[in-house]
Amino acid sequence: MTTTAAYGSWISPITPALLTDAAPGYAFPQFDCGNLYWLESRPWENGRSVVVRRTAEGVVEDALPGPLSCRSKVHEYGGASYLVADDVLYFCLYDDQRVYALNLQDRQSLPRPLTPDNDCCYADFCFDRRHQRLICVAENHGVPGEPENLLVGIPLDGSMATQRLCAGADFYAYPRLDNFGERLCWISWNHPNMPWDNTELWLSGLAADGTLANPVRVAGNGDEAITQPRWSPANQLHFVSDRDNWWNLYCLADAGSGESLRPLTAEFATPLWVLGMSNYDFCADGTLLCSFSRDGSWQLATLSPGTSTLLTVATDYSQISDVRCHGDRAWLVGTSPQLQTELAEWRASDCSLISVAHGKSLSFEPGYLSQPQPIRFPTANGRSAHAFYYPPANPQYRAPPGTLPPLIVVCHGGPTGAASTGLNLKVQYWSSRGFAVLDVNYRGSTGYGRHYRQALHGLWGIADVEDVVAGARFLIDQGWVDSEKVAIRGSSAGGYTVLAALCFHDLFRAGACLYGIGDLETLARDTHKFESRYLERLVGPYPEQQAVYRERSPVHHVDNFHCPVIFFQGLDDKVVPPEQALSMVKALRQKRMPVAYLPFPGESHGFRKAETIRQSLEAELYFYGRVFDFKPADNLPTITIFNL
Repeated sequence: MTTTAAYGSWISPITPALLTDAAPGYAFPQFDCGNLYWLESRPWENGRSVVVRRTAEGVVEDALPGPLSCRSKVHEYGGASYLVADDVLYFCLYDDQRVYALNLQDRQSLPRPLTPDNDCCYADFCFDRRHQRLICVAENHGVPGEPENLLVGIPLDGSMATQRLCAGADFYAYPRLDNFGERLCWISWNHPNMPWDNTELWLSGLAADGTLANPVRVAGNGDEAITQPRWSPANQLHFVSDRDNWWNLYCLADAGSGESLRPLTAEFATPLWVLGMSNYDFCADGTLLCSFSRDGSWQLATLSPGTSTLLTVATDYSQISDVRCHGDRAWLVGTSPQLQTELAEWRASDCSLISVAHGKSLSFEPGYLSQPQPIRFPTANGRSAHAFYYPPANPQYRAPPGTLPPLIVVCHGGPTGAASTGLNLKVQYWSSRGFAVLDVNYRGSTGYGRHYRQALHGLWGIADVEDVVAGARFLIDQGWVDSEKVAIRGSSAGGYTVLAALCFHDLFRAGACLYGIGDLETLARDTHKFESRYLERLVGPYPEQQAVYRERSPVHHVDNFHCPVIFFQGLDDKVVPPEQALSMVKALRQKRMPVAYLPFPGESHGFRKAETIRQSLEAELYFYGRVFDFKPADNLPTITIFNL
């Protein structure tokens, strides 16, 4: 029997506790001495990042003892923060950002520091056996002005005599030694470029003392984003480039030019927000295993040496990342609309996939999961944009006749990023309660080629806003959602899109801004080095175009706001400082607009703690219930909404 109840008031088994307890995050698998390792993010341990080991016998255990957390602050977003070689774990400790070594064969051993206690942080390691050191990216915050990024060598003997290898560029990534330890490659880029705008691939020999010998730029035409360099078993250097619009695979030929392995209107990479990302790798026989995205959905494929035939591997996944190979096996992270994120092992012998690490099984029937429907809709100036639509889904309920569901439009962060079709219980939290959800890949999103990604240049706050408005209107015109109950939510850069949409359009009736941006000028002046010049392409050079920054900053147009807004903010956020939210809340309160504000001590950019995730979701549901005049079935704590 189904129960008739208003949209938004349905009882759902998808609770905040389930979101934070069901599955950890998996990343950066690697193999050493018969054991598999990966990094596991656990909200129920206050967001702790743990290096986990799976032995050859199948025993799964923490390689990094608690309460230690392995996480780097390079670029603030971090990335590959550990490496295992010869049964020794090398890792960046979150608390002090030093690099430590831990002997995994001796359970009584303690982590041994390899870097001094200073203002540096480290990430993206490779192992230099010949010189007995780690080579990695370092970020030095102990210099005047902005931090210095460079490549360094870290001796394994504990001398802490860190060796500077390469400096001068604004940013570095992917230091990778060839198979003989004789040549080092890396990518670099300079302000105002982001790593998805314009990067260069460099190659250098190594002198006897480990210093670089004759570094040469081998790829980078000034208008391409190169990423993920990797050496094949034949010691040929490969990389991904978008020089022909799509992030495709290339091999560096002897003549020094890159040759495309298999041109495809698909993306074999994602934007380099975190260091060490990997969408392809090589088996011992030279077979290349890769993941690629087309129209927002990911596939797995193989490419045999000397051929251009890409053979698709059948999987249940629609999102695939973190591809790493060893011998005739590989490991990857996958998810789908019905499947939680898991770590899987692929075997070349029979092309089989088996799950080796996954969260708790979901304790409810599949009917509670809304299936994403890809849509393409018209937007401004004859352009098109993309989104995934999630209709309400709950087998226990139906809505009263003649009613339509409220809509939540989701704006992903970045803005250089993308919505995923992988199982996102945060989306299902809403759809299982009777909300429709539209997850928009507005212009500027990745997965649709370089030209679509660059369509946001100079138009941030305009093109993205036009697209989220057009997506909502498209659903309204189809008769799928209630035009009087349309909300918009987003985090970080998506939070800016939320505020701009509320400020410059009158379609939405409520907004939720998570660690978002209200003042572009403040962001341009105060954000961290990695994104300090990001807005030059998205908005324009600052301060030369100060008037444009003020014109597009919602904090200067609070008189345009017409509906309630709720703000969520981590008080340790260095990317979008708390002043951004506070200035918006203060301005809206003074205007007597309904507004709520929930600050979270100990949280930075992106919420990691289970309690924070629970509180923010429950507060947002309570907020929508008050604004849209329905009573949620959940037992929710009351929050203060000023001026409502």
